[in-house]
Amino acid sequence: MRFINPKTDFAFKKIFGGKESKPILISFLNALIYKGHPTITDLEIIDPYLPSRVSYLKESYLDVKARLADGATVIIEMQVLNVESFAKRVIYNAAKTYSTQLIRGEGYFNLKPVIALTITDFEMFENDREVISHFVFKEKKRLFEYPDPGMEMIFIELPKFNKQLDQLETLTDKWVYFMKNAPSLEVVPSTMENVSEIQQAFAIANETNLNPEELKDLEDRERYIMDQQGILRKGIQEGREEGLAQGREEGREEGREEGREEGREEGLALGMREKALEIARQLLNVLDNQTISQTTGLSVEDIENLREE
Repeated sequence: MRFINPKTDFAFKKIFGGKESKPILISFLNALIYKGHPTITDLEIIDPYLPSRVSYLKESYLDVKARLADGATVIIEMQVLNVESFAKRVIYNAAKTYSTQLIRGEGYFNLKPVIALTITDFEMFENDREVISHFVFKEKKRLFEYPDPGMEMIFIELPKFNKQLDQLETLTDKWVYFMKNAPSLEVVPSTMENVSEIQQAFAIANETNLNPEELKDLEDRERYIMDQQGILRKGIQEGREEGLAQGREEGREEGREEGREEGREEGLALGMREKALEIARQLLNVLDNQTISQTTGLSVEDIENLREE
């Protein structure tokens, strides 16, 4: 058997956001949010599109969105490319989901919690080696929690997970392993056979269950991701080289360490922006402005300007 890559948006939505995905999503969320405890007993998978009730707010597109039995909302995003300002985008989507619950005249007591679950195929927190990071509002010095904080953010960094099949102990281990390694497997591992929801996820991910159009769509998306990863890696490297060169030059002229550091930072930022613009130009005839903005980290205004060039 061959399994589709759950890290692509197409596969992720098919496995966790489809009509048959409810028990799969419940198990997945219990594993990643509640350490495997059966806290979530029921949920409703809802439209992940976040339209703007206010004209000046950006529209948002999530991978999967669910409303839990207690009224809380979980928004889930699988992110493969480390695009500019992605961390801010996570906060924006969580805050927007929280704030747009109310309609005119409703009291704040009607607000329900929002949990933003983000799975990344890159390292977001380079100075920390934990796979799962859980953020809540806390007092800065004494670290007590804000009363009724409303929002939580949970990040799963797949590159930091290095357990092998014979080391999988918890439900959390098994789901993270599935997310990271499913495409490289040929059979459902025996260590996962006792979790029926993971077996169902493998069944949906089995390539033989996809029609030719779905397979082509999946291949196109995987090829696109690989291309963009290559472009981003090249852009980052070129930006670093340009930044170092500019930093050394300014350091010589000014004779100060401050000059070198500023040159590195400005050069890196300039190089990365130029590469982002280059990627955006290639996508103008393929994607809409919003999707290009989310992919490259550029603003929608930047994309609109490119179309007018």
